[in-house]
Amino acid sequence: MTTLNKSNFFLTLIILIIIGSCQPKEKIAEQKPTEVNYLEEPRNQYDERMEWWRDARFGMFIHWGPYAVLAGTYEGKQIGGIGEWIMKKAEIPIEKYEEISKQFNPVQYNASDWAHIMKEAGVKYVVITSKHHDGFGLWDSKISDYDIVDFTPYKKDLLKPLAEACRELGIKFGVYYSIMDWHHQDAQGIHYPIYVNKDSSKMNPNFPNYYQNYMKPQLKELIENYDVDIMWFDGEWALEYTHDQGQELYQYVRSLKPDILINNRVDKGRQGMQGMNKTDSDYAGDFGTPEQEILEETSTLDWEACMTMNDTWGYKEHDHNWKSAETLLHHLIDVTAKGGNYLLNVGPTAQGIIPAPSVERLKEMGKWLAMNGESIYQTEKLSKRYKQGENIRFTKKKDQPVYYGILLKSPRKEVTIKYIKPLEGSNIYLLGYDKPLDWNFTMSEGLTITIPEDVHKLSGLSYAWVFKIRGTEM
Repeated sequence: MTTLNKSNFFLTLIILIIIGSCQPKEKIAEQKPTEVNYLEEPRNQYDERMEWWRDARFGMFIHWGPYAVLAGTYEGKQIGGIGEWIMKKAEIPIEKYEEISKQFNPVQYNASDWAHIMKEAGVKYVVITSKHHDGFGLWDSKISDYDIVDFTPYKKDLLKPLAEACRELGIKFGVYYSIMDWHHQDAQGIHYPIYVNKDSSKMNPNFPNYYQNYMKPQLKELIENYDVDIMWFDGEWALEYTHDQGQELYQYVRSLKPDILINNRVDKGRQGMQGMNKTDSDYAGDFGTPEQEILEETSTLDWEACMTMNDTWGYKEHDHNWKSAETLLHHLIDVTAKGGNYLLNVGPTAQGIIPAPSVERLKEMGKWLAMNGESIYQTEKLSKRYKQGENIRFTKKKDQPVYYGILLKSPRKEVTIKYIKPLEGSNIYLLGYDKPLDWNFTMSEGLTITIPEDVHKLSGLSYAWVFKIRGTEM
């Protein structure tokens, strides 16, 4: 090939390359991402997602909304039942309840103060009512104007500052959302005939519209705008809501945030106040929700006991039936020993103040947990038993041969623990007391721990005594 021919050859080749690169290419088909079936989540992924929640053990529930304006009284009459149900209990028409909602103006609300109350109490996560059955929203929803920003003189989002204040203190943030809605015309059904026509035998045929075009968009707002860690549903017993919708809603929420936690009230499996799912079908939900009660025994399933400090969830000014700090702590200990979580409620006033009796009890719980919290946080239940008699509970430090015997009553000169064998030559401690305790162990009698006289003079031991033992379960 001559030099000229070579030049022509390379020139032709370059032209062909340029022409080829300018030719339209066949469009490559876009591959859609494979849809994840969160209802068939592998066990190891579920355990990883649930880990922080299991370690936390102690959460705060907050019921807050326009019902706090009434504080349990309507038209001069004290209304029975729980405070947040006053719209239904007093049969308040929607128009009148809207007028009450317009008076909700929590000018004394300080999200940072609330978060610090939680922190001092030893609370690890919070769940607040973003929307209860009355349909009123505590955030600036773009789907509805029936919320704190658009409907009241307060004009400010209540959730955003609390979410930020909690995260600054390392507290996980969750929201409660009611599937049932007494205010939305497409959700009013057979349970609430005062809000629909006189024929209460008919369910609302428009509920699917509410579900698809109101509820789901609001959930999307909450998850995307507040980076919610827990979505806590309620009101799933409404007859219009179906098992298929529950399954689909679980999928939808997880698709928005795959690592979010969702309680079992997203679906129709809950067995009343006992709160655990029926076993005759595959119901959605990450944990059971016993209400105002604690499981009698342990469970292989994750669960959370939600309970009040007095007799109501939403604020009622005449409810003074407060449980003692000792009772609340014993509930926490009992729940933890059985492998569950304890979600303890406060009902703030319409002005935005957590009632003083609630704060006092939370502070007492926090003092005890500051000394004894290692027996609660990051623990697991024993494999064989959770208690000895009525006054001893057991927990075990996760992934460690460290056991805790928790006495619910003050011991005298000694205490005997039957089901834990100490490691030979190890020390046994009473949390809050620096010196190791004298002990003796025999297979027939168990572990006997001697209580020094000066121990009884220590403060912080009035609610429960915790003995830390390195050993094995018998």
